[in-house]
Amino acid sequence: MSRRKSDDDILIDQPEKKKLARVLNLADLTALGVGSTLGVGVYVLAGSVGKTDAGPAVVLSFILAAIASAFAGLCYAEFAARVPKAGSAYVYSYVGVGEFVAFVIGWNLILEYVIGTASVAKGFSNYMDALLDYPMKRTMTNLFPINVSFLSEYPDFLSFSIVLLLSILLSWGVRESTMINNVFTVVNLLTVATVVITGLFKVNWYNWNIPKQDIPKNVRGGEGGFMPFGWAGVTTGAAKCFYGFIGFDVVATTGEEAKKPKRDIPLAIILSLSIITFAYCCISAVLTLMWPYYKQDANAPFPYVYDQLGWTTIKWIVSSAAIFALFTSLIGSLFPLPRILYAMSCDGLLFRMFSDIHPKYQTPLLATLLSGLLAGIMSAIFNLEQLIDMMSIGTLLAYSIVCICVLVLRYRNDSDVEFVIKGNDELETSGFVETVIKTVVKYFNLSNIKYANEETESVAMIITMWFICTSALFCFITVKQDGAQNSSDVATYSSAILVIGLLLLLLLLARQPQSTKELSFKVPLVPFIPCMSILLNIYLMMKLDIHTWIRFGIWLLIGLFIYVFYGMKHSVEGRKQLKEPKKRPSSAAAVHPISIIKL
Repeated sequence: MSRRKSDDDILIDQPEKKKLARVLNLADLTALGVGSTLGVGVYVLAGSVGKTDAGPAVVLSFILAAIASAFAGLCYAEFAARVPKAGSAYVYSYVGVGEFVAFVIGWNLILEYVIGTASVAKGFSNYMDALLDYPMKRTMTNLFPINVSFLSEYPDFLSFSIVLLLSILLSWGVRESTMINNVFTVVNLLTVATVVITGLFKVNWYNWNIPKQDIPKNVRGGEGGFMPFGWAGVTTGAAKCFYGFIGFDVVATTGEEAKKPKRDIPLAIILSLSIITFAYCCISAVLTLMWPYYKQDANAPFPYVYDQLGWTTIKWIVSSAAIFALFTSLIGSLFPLPRILYAMSCDGLLFRMFSDIHPKYQTPLLATLLSGLLAGIMSAIFNLEQLIDMMSIGTLLAYSIVCICVLVLRYRNDSDVEFVIKGNDELETSGFVETVIKTVVKYFNLSNIKYANEETESVAMIITMWFICTSALFCFITVKQDGAQNSSDVATYSSAILVIGLLLLLLLLARQPQSTKELSFKVPLVPFIPCMSILLNIYLMMKLDIHTWIRFGIWLLIGLFIYVFYGMKHSVEGRKQLKEPKKRPSSAAAVHPISIIKL
């Protein structure tokens, strides 16, 4: 539980170890982040959220979702500056929290990327089949029907072939695969620009201010205007739009393949989130200005609107570009998967065969091919509709752990000076009032301690754990209130008390001294940004249904079985710590006079 890697020791290169090729520059990393995130969702989310949840205010929903994603993105950026290694949140949690939590996060990321790859491949296959009027579905259903409730109606050989082809491409070399991704991402962005520019010719500001009396009685149009469903609709839409930003964390998995990881990875995360946010806002604004929100097609809004406007050529351009968007999303989903397996196997937590680097292509060849095979099989035979939420739960959990790790490391004692706290004997024999006073002085840092030490580090850790527990309770009550028709007074008062408690804990954490370690990038407004990200991620996880949590628990049990019977015995960090002699304090070690604090 407490076995951690040092964020200094992890940067030491091992000359005898085969390394991944450092070939990715800032443009490659930014294109990878944009391509993996700005997928088919850009052509679907704006219409579906605008029609059912937010109306024209879907633009605000995307902005709120972008802010929430930016909170997690900034935390990823700081860790990328600390630990430029392959593995993303897995490596970050190994440094910040411990080996056990790191394995859990790594295992969840494997699930996230496998299901993400399989679902995108399935969508790619279905989209191609739909454009050709479903010849594959008709043929395969007649020849090889699968009559199992939780499986697909037929074996989808097209999606299986697509994933295998892509895994071979990724095995060929990271430079070659990113070049293809760059081209497809540029095509995708040009298509978004085409949609926006052509839509400007059909802008009608009346569609952002439709009176309630002009809305047909047989449609769900709310109260009309810019926010027909109120702020509740905007926030509900933001929760859905948040999933449209999932994917930027793929940039963080390229720590060993970026030329300048400490500089380029944080910049690429920020740049990709900015480009994605701008694209989503432009697309949603143009769509709701072109056509009334309550008349949108939730599944394919742009082809529907172009049909209504008589723009057949533009419709086919956008439909064809969606194929490129799906392919870039597929690369973004499969690319980080072998990197997670590679990082975990290098640490001895998974089977060593996943850490083999091909001498010619400089890629984790076996890990990439086996990842593609697993994802291809799932896309071919499984019905993935009920498993999509599992991708979200793994992502949100990873986001939360990264934010927690940022808090842990920012309040860690990095000083070489030994701090001695005197007065413990007096504390044990003092009265209740004196104990309360000393506790208040310690937790509010009324002594104005300016540098982190073991005492303040421990206090910050306790406050952080209390914040997490209070956030979970607050989100649980809030989600229950959202689902109830009439909220009780007890729940309302409890929520108000918990909000006050969260603000107090945030104040206590802000009073603690932080580490003075220099980094190329640091999250601003700590602890506010990491704490808000944790709160939001917990809320979104609470919104998932019980079946998702059950499936997540089964996957977790499988991972724990592997860790107990293999990872614990083969852990490189564990073996290294067993070989190291226990360090005894030197008798010559002097205690700095200003570090002696008497309470």
